Amino acid sequence: MKLAIGSDKSGFAAKEAIKAWLTEQGIDFEDLGTTDPEQPKNYVIVASTVAPKVQSGEFDRAILICGTGAGMNIVANKYKGVHAVACEGVYSAKMARAINNANVLAMGGWIVGPEMAVQMVKAFLETDWLQDLEDWRQVNLRGFDQRVHALEDEIYGA
Repeated sequence: MKLAIGSDKSGFAAKEAIKAWLTEQGIDFEDLGTTDPEQPKNYVIVASTVAPKVQSGEFDRAILICGTGAGMNIVANKYKGVHAVACEGVYSAKMARAINNANVLAMGGWIVGPEMAVQMVKAFLETDWLQDLEDWRQVNLRGFDQRVHALEDEIYGA
């Protein structure tokens, strides 16, 4: 799996903790900014740098951190095929993958501390779509996923 990570100044501390954990785990990632907290990039710039790279398939998943996660989430979801979810805990990060097949985890550096951020990323990366869900729910979610992709095609063109 190839992973992109990015933050604004508000998410910098969480991003650095996540990067240290990813490095310890041997997970391939690229930091797309902010790389210097003295010269921060704002969330619009970071998310609009990361999301197209997920959209194109250059990266399989991404982690975006701003103050609340909302700004990164809004911008990332403007790109067809990018399914970002703003989460505030481990359970929501896990279920964003299992239920929503999210490929971008957004979070808030003002909301979760660096240790919680690492645990959220761990859950997000270790969970597969439909993992541990009942058969009936898997059937429904596959259908919903098809409808979401059809909606994206209608909005953005095939």
